[in-house]
Amino acid sequence: MLKLRFIVVDRTRAPFIKEGESFYLDRLKRYARTDWVETRPVRMTKGKAVQEVLEAEGREIIKKIRPRDYIIALDREGKAYDSEGLATRIEKLAVRWACLSFVIGGPLGLSRLVTEKAHETLSLSRLTLTHEMSRLILLEQVYRAFTIINHERYHK
Repeated sequence: MLKLRFIVVDRTRAPFIKEGESFYLDRLKRYARTDWVETRPVRMTKGKAVQEVLEAEGREIIKKIRPRDYIIALDREGKAYDSEGLATRIEKLAVRWACLSFVIGGPLGLSRLVTEKAHETLSLSRLTLTHEMSRLILLEQVYRAFTIINHERYHK
């Protein structure tokens, strides 16, 4: 069975988003083993460069990545799919890879270290989304992809 890993920076603070994450993670268990991995955020302090924060968070993310995982980093510059396209992509990857790891950065995004290590980058939208909202949207779209792959009805 395929394994899905979601590597995220920091815990989810908004209760309604946390509830949504649990909802979709629970539903995804029907199709794949799931793993939710949180890394520690780096505090933004006065005088600390954005690049320094990104690099420190990137190093923590890299520690969580396993060598045989297919890494999909979320980035607004990544490839955008429609729901059917994402389903097709996941289905093709599942044939070759045992684990797909989706990586979502913190409020500042992801460091180059992470995006360069990723096999591909995925964009959820050209809109700016909070990192917490991105998690929920990703989970819902991955769940939707599995319902498409399995020819199941999923009400909008």
